[in-house]
Amino acid sequence: MKSLSIIVLWILGLTSCSSQNQNHQVNVLPNVSKTSVTAQIVTGAEHTADYTGLLANKRVGLVVNQTSVIGKQHLIDTLLKLGIRIEAIFAPEHGFRGNNPDGDIIRDNRDLKTGIEVWSLYGKTKKPTPEQLDRVDIIVYDIQDVGVRFYTFISTLHYVMEACAEAGKPLIVFDRPNPNSGYIDGPVLDTSFRSFVGMHPIPVVYGLTPGELAEMINGEGWLRNSRKCNLKIIPLSGYSHGDKISLLIPPSPNLPNDLAINLYPSLCWFEATPVSIGRGTPWPFQVIGFPDETCGQFCFEPQPIKNASISPPQKGKKCFGDDLRNTFYRNQIDLDIFIQYYHHLKNKTKFFERPDFFDKLAGTDQLRFDIESEKTEAEIRDGWQKQLTEYKTLRQRYLLYPDHSK
Repeated sequence: MKSLSIIVLWILGLTSCSSQNQNHQVNVLPNVSKTSVTAQIVTGAEHTADYTGLLANKRVGLVVNQTSVIGKQHLIDTLLKLGIRIEAIFAPEHGFRGNNPDGDIIRDNRDLKTGIEVWSLYGKTKKPTPEQLDRVDIIVYDIQDVGVRFYTFISTLHYVMEACAEAGKPLIVFDRPNPNSGYIDGPVLDTSFRSFVGMHPIPVVYGLTPGELAEMINGEGWLRNSRKCNLKIIPLSGYSHGDKISLLIPPSPNLPNDLAINLYPSLCWFEATPVSIGRGTPWPFQVIGFPDETCGQFCFEPQPIKNASISPPQKGKKCFGDDLRNTFYRNQIDLDIFIQYYHHLKNKTKFFERPDFFDKLAGTDQLRFDIESEKTEAEIRDGWQKQLTEYKTLRQRYLLYPDHSK
């Protein structure tokens, strides 16, 4: 009943705003018209014949979450039916079941269904400990990613690789498709801004699958002390970079659909500002607004949502702005909408309310300086093109699949 009341309030809020005049136009980039090929793709996990022999008679540790499925069955159930001994589960951000909000601390526990011990990689430690790795012979990583640098699963992958390299344990990555592989864009991370939301000198949208990125991390010596992980990739089949991918299982609570995943690299910058990107509504990463009627005619009021957004930005405040649910898919980062909101807010000095966090998301402080200097989107893009071109050349060395990306 409480949930119904909240939905009614949202609907009333929307209708009360319908007569407002919209004062700026959202830049809509050209549509990427591709046919979904998800049904043709066979994930690494589905190629059971390629790895069951590697796991037989081994104590296996799994880095998995709710996306680690084969058809409608979780990978764990499949492996148990195959007689594989699962010693432990390692849980990334959002937890093993994927029902923890962003940033929520994950605690060690035991899976109620299987009785298998679950160790957190998003709590007091983000890296498997030597004691934990003593209890396993081999690690399997199988998590659906979205191909965006500040999405933390690739940081978890990095630390798992590093721990395996230090402990002399082999790592197998069951590869999965990248739903944002149609383009490569954004500033390349300056390693002086390295953090858990950006660990590698790659652009924001980097155009690799988890398996390809793991190969790059290994090949470029990005692990601590340039160690090498004993790494094996179980590749996808039927996949090309640039394919339109539709994910059946949301990779995290606030990326509930394909559009949110597509808009994520364009809107996540706002997390370091007072602007809401729809957390605490049914449309996270699909609407945008601020408590100022001059920001637009569409309005919404963020409210706490269990297992998704406990304390959303601008909680309980009516936000005015833009509904992006009917816009075309982006084929590049939409920096223009961020610049528009920077100019639209009356107090620009408070726009970057968390400047250090913004710089970590951007992987540089130059983007913030450029926006504050009122450079155009074209001028800003010119500043990152050289490094982006160099990255694209590097990327070619690690591709495992045909490439039709931009």
